[in-house]
Amino acid sequence: MQTTTRLVTATAAVVGYVALILAISAGIDLREAIAFRDAPAQHAAFVQALDRRSAEDADAIARWFRDHSASTSDASASVWLGADAAEDGDYDLARRFTDDVAAEIEQDQQALDDRAAESWGRALPWLVAGTILLAGALVLRRRRCAANAEVVALVNDYVPPRPWWRRPVFLIVTGIGYTLLVSGFLALVAATRANELPWAARGVLLAGGAAALPVAYFVLRYSRPRSARGAAQALRSDWRKPVLYLRGFGDDPDAAVVDELPGALSAGLLSIHSREEHLIGALGAFGPVVAVGRPGEQLPHLGAARFYLPGDDWQTGVLRLMDLSQLIVLRLGDGDGVWWEVDQACATQPPGKLVLLVPGDRPDLASRLDAHLPKPADVVVTPGKWTSNVVVFDRDWTPRVQAVGPFPGDRNKYGSVVFYVARAVQVALQEIGVRKRALGVRTNSHMLAVYGKVLLLVPTLFLVAFFLRLIFLW
Repeated sequence: MQTTTRLVTATAAVVGYVALILAISAGIDLREAIAFRDAPAQHAAFVQALDRRSAEDADAIARWFRDHSASTSDASASVWLGADAAEDGDYDLARRFTDDVAAEIEQDQQALDDRAAESWGRALPWLVAGTILLAGALVLRRRRCAANAEVVALVNDYVPPRPWWRRPVFLIVTGIGYTLLVSGFLALVAATRANELPWAARGVLLAGGAAALPVAYFVLRYSRPRSARGAAQALRSDWRKPVLYLRGFGDDPDAAVVDELPGALSAGLLSIHSREEHLIGALGAFGPVVAVGRPGEQLPHLGAARFYLPGDDWQTGVLRLMDLSQLIVLRLGDGDGVWWEVDQACATQPPGKLVLLVPGDRPDLASRLDAHLPKPADVVVTPGKWTSNVVVFDRDWTPRVQAVGPFPGDRNKYGSVVFYVARAVQVALQEIGVRKRALGVRTNSHMLAVYGKVLLLVPTLFLVAFFLRLIFLW
């Protein structure tokens, strides 16, 4: 169902875009046909101007024909020749030029009407198809929203109220920031690599890129947390059961680190997304990812969609969400709350739902883990890694431990720190019969989505310009 919804929505967007272009073009053709219907009256006024020997009035009417007729209009050409002759004082010649204008106007009107009819003939099938697909997408969206209604109702109780306008406004600001970021970075790449460009052009690109990048950085730093989706919004947009991401709040600073993507700079790519954002991009293969936010934080950390539990009764909300989630991804930490969550997951949930992430450089957490599991995992951590091991469980709670690191045959030169974590999750889940492909590749989904959305601005701006032309020239 999720694939069908996305396919129908994407098809509706493409068909709708083509339909809008064709409809606007047909509207422009119709506007020109309607505007030219006053041509006979203008021709009569032109003849009267010649009778009065008023070259000024004749010139004004000639300008009307120029502005309201097609470029190939015979009537417009004849009127202009008559106006030029009148300006030279030869009114007899001017009248001879306009002898056949009435017949030419009739031909031009027929040509404009035919062109408008042809344009609408092209546009209507696309408009009908777009309307049908849009209706289908809306029906599927409604079903998608209803699928997680119970989870949404639960999470809504823990989502702080926000002004309705805040997210749309900051989404626009974020879009501007991303456009500046991509444009500035590509300008710098072009300035340093396009040897065939003149030095002046390379200097302009270099200066523009150097100015755009810091502006984009501060714009995005300010706008992105304010435009982040809340948990309820994320759940409404997806029919699949959620993924619950649990961790100690002390892990948030490390999860907010932005790692360099190996080889990305040389390929002209740039990322500003944190470790948690990359991890959530991979886990999004299963469903919308939600997490408990730190109590009292003014802005959410970027990554999993946040909701906020009351400090005196947070366990009830976590237990209910464990029941409603299809997957529980739990990152070990020092807090007692984390170990309570491990105990509850082992006591109340099926083994296949639980995925544990073991931090590196923390052998104490690995040894402490065995006391909380039905069967010991005997995890050996690898120093120097943000996440050292992934632990999943068979049906009888037998642990399957998968070390995080480059795997045999891995040649992905854009693999980030989280890329290997996602690959370890994928391999570990495959061992217990859960198959989700390309989790590692999905860690870069945010970065690729940014470049794709910025590229989509080109046809969008073209559509807006086309529409404004229709409005202001009507």
